[in-house]
Amino acid sequence: MQFNTYGGTGALLAAALLNAPDHRAPTLSAVLTEYGITDPVIDDEQAARFSPWIERLRPVFGEEDPERQIAIVNTLLTDSTNGVQVSTHHGRVPAHLHYVMQTLDTVDRVRATTAGGLAVALCGAGGHRLGRCARAGCALVFVDTSRNGRRRFCSVTCANRVNVAAHRARSRAR
Repeated sequence: MQFNTYGGTGALLAAALLNAPDHRAPTLSAVLTEYGITDPVIDDEQAARFSPWIERLRPVFGEEDPERQIAIVNTLLTDSTNGVQVSTHHGRVPAHLHYVMQTLDTVDRVRATTAGGLAVALCGAGGHRLGRCARAGCALVFVDTSRNGRRRFCSVTCANRVNVAAHRARSRAR
C-alpha cells in the first residue's frame, strides 16, 4: 500500500509520536527530524504543548466504528488547520497539499500535518489501516502499509510473542 506525502508521512508521523517513549523535547525533536519536519528542534514549552495533541491522535488508531473515527479526525482537522494550500517548495518538489501555512510554529505545523495525514490515510486507504497492536499489554499503534491490509501487530516481535504463546498453550493442552 502506497501513501502520498500527507497520507504516509503525516499518518506515520502520528504513529511515531504516539509510539515515542516519552514526550520530552529531545525525544520529540528526534522524531520530527526523522520525518523531515522543518525546524524540528523544539523546546520544553513546545513539548508541553505537543503532549495533549499527541494523545488526541490515539483514538483514531484501532477505532472500529468508521463514523466515530471520521468524527475524531474531523475534530482534529478543525482544531489544527488554517487553510489548505498547494505547495511546490519553490519548485523543488512536485505539487502537493499543505494543511497549514509554513509561517506557523513547529507545533502548529505538526498538528496540521498529523491531522491531515490521518484524514488522507482514512479516506484513501480506509480507517482499518490505522491500527493498534493486538498483543495484550502492547500500546503501540501503526499504519498498515501491507498489500492485503490485514496487519494486526505493531511488529514481528509482538506477532511472534502471541504465536509462541498460542503454540505453547496448545502444547500444554495436549
